[in-house]
Amino acid sequence: MGKPTGRTVVCDGNEAAAWGVSLSRPDMVAVYPITPQSSLVEYLAQFIADGRIDADLMDVEGEHSVLSVLHGACLAGARTYSATSAQGLAFMFEPYFRTPGLRLPMVVSLVTRDAVSPCCVWGGQQDAMTVKEVGWIHMYCETQQEICDTIPIAYKVAEHRDVMLPVNVNHDGNYLSYGVARVELPEQSEVDAFLGEKNVNWHACLDPERPMAVDPLTGGAGGPGPGMFVKYRKGQCTGMQEALRVIVEAHEEWGRRTGRYWAPLIEEYRMEDAEVALVTIGSMTGAGKDAVDEARLDGHRVGLVKIKTFRPFPAAAIAKALSRVKAVGVVDRAVNFGWNCGPVFQEVLAALYHHPVRVPAMSFIGGLAGADITVEHFARVIDRTQRLAAGEAATATVWLNEGD
Repeated sequence: MGKPTGRTVVCDGNEAAAWGVSLSRPDMVAVYPITPQSSLVEYLAQFIADGRIDADLMDVEGEHSVLSVLHGACLAGARTYSATSAQGLAFMFEPYFRTPGLRLPMVVSLVTRDAVSPCCVWGGQQDAMTVKEVGWIHMYCETQQEICDTIPIAYKVAEHRDVMLPVNVNHDGNYLSYGVARVELPEQSEVDAFLGEKNVNWHACLDPERPMAVDPLTGGAGGPGPGMFVKYRKGQCTGMQEALRVIVEAHEEWGRRTGRYWAPLIEEYRMEDAEVALVTIGSMTGAGKDAVDEARLDGHRVGLVKIKTFRPFPAAAIAKALSRVKAVGVVDRAVNFGWNCGPVFQEVLAALYHHPVRVPAMSFIGGLAGADITVEHFARVIDRTQRLAAGEAATATVWLNEGD
């Protein structure tokens, strides 16, 4: 485990997440280890044992119980945290599905991993992409520093009275979970001032002095009717859309307090005069930016749009950024089985259609099962996207690592 020297540590992405959690002062942490998340919860257990975090550690028998015990803690007013991956997320799914409907402002890291079968314990984003419609806010990190900073930001967003929804802070398994980098830690006083007084569940706090029912039966015979259910669902959607504004505000405040500004919804890289654009998400973005720089040296006007917030989807920001280019290449680390393309690609198409922006686009899938997406892969994406801009017809999804 890295030791802080001043305000700097050299650590992997899982430890960077643990530092972000520590600085956020949770009251309860519930954990169950699974590759490639395991070391994250080991760091947290050590932090709690050392007294660095004043929190209860619940070491339960599986991921279903992990989130279930945190439901009770959060309803009682506690700030909570957990982390999981892949099959652990699958085992957690029943309480995971309940969490946003209960409007619980929880933070859970997804250390993303490809899904079985075929059997796989390596990085990908299929687990997180599979649960994108459950109602959680999803943020994706590019670097270890961004992981550390995004976790306190996630608490600020989740606990905002206009949002009150759980947040997943996602970082790529293998590439970020085990990759080591320099991370600057904010002062505890900065994070305390940023998060403000803890007031996690002002609207439905369990209290023996004022007993109440939680999650009452709605709809159907004997219930208050479907109208109440609709009210809940509409409220969730409203909170999700309010989150777009709150995410921007929280990132701006974090930048003012720490001096580190992260793009809250999307980041535009060298897009000012770009004729074609790449769209990326997660740790692949670094290689994508390098490929853009190399293409620029050769005289090609290429840019990149990185998605930070995936849920709620920043459709207006995406459409505005891509409205100025002639073609788009979207690179995914997961599969949308229903459309034979990447899930981010399908989201980008929807955003362009609704705004409306008519730009030809193609889907590229790479990095499955821990495969690398290199600068050379991105050079292929750029070449094919430039041909698309020149009038060549789009083809079916391009599988970048096929044959590697």
